[in-house]
Amino acid sequence: MSRNIGPRDDRWYLNLMAPNTKGPKFAWLDPTSIYINGEAFHDLMDDLVADLRGTVIDVVGGLDAMGFVLGSALATRLGVGFLPVRKAGKLCVETDKVSFSNYSGRTQDMEMRKPAFAPGTKVLLADQWVETGGTMDGAIRLVDRQGGKVVALAAVAIEENDVTNAYREKYNCVSGVVRGSRWQQECNAQSLSSFKTYAPEHAFPKIR
Repeated sequence: MSRNIGPRDDRWYLNLMAPNTKGPKFAWLDPTSIYINGEAFHDLMDDLVADLRGTVIDVVGGLDAMGFVLGSALATRLGVGFLPVRKAGKLCVETDKVSFSNYSGRTQDMEMRKPAFAPGTKVLLADQWVETGGTMDGAIRLVDRQGGKVVALAAVAIEENDVTNAYREKYNCVSGVVRGSRWQQECNAQSLSSFKTYAPEHAFPKIR
């Protein structure tokens, strides 16, 4: 697929996202095909970085596991460090730990190295998708415990509900899906019109 820079409510790379084909225990779609396609991934990064302009960020925290992809890419673009926020039991150093409920309603534990930064450090938290906000809430609490200041949240999409609306009021929330666009409406309904024409080969990397 060729690069197509259109209006802000028509970000072409969102068409590449795949519908869930494995049943209700999985998320309703898979954005990883955006990462596979070089033009799509870089256009997504361009949009997120542009929307973060003016926000002072000292470090990017990425949520385990797919938030590592967006988080590390954003940290590189922004010229700052990357902090992995891990599922429990993965880190071999002292950690803080919190429990949270994920999008499927399951309770999980999340950890962050201790200490990770000095008090007052400005943190951007990145995850692939923010649906119910439970996972993001766990990461925010971990940053708060160490005296950090969450200044922004980033994702491919942030669905609209009471929790995420509260995030938008408190933080600079940026996503590939622009609030108020048809993409936002379709994400809220958890059904994209692009699913009708989805084909995996549309996202294949170019062969050189």
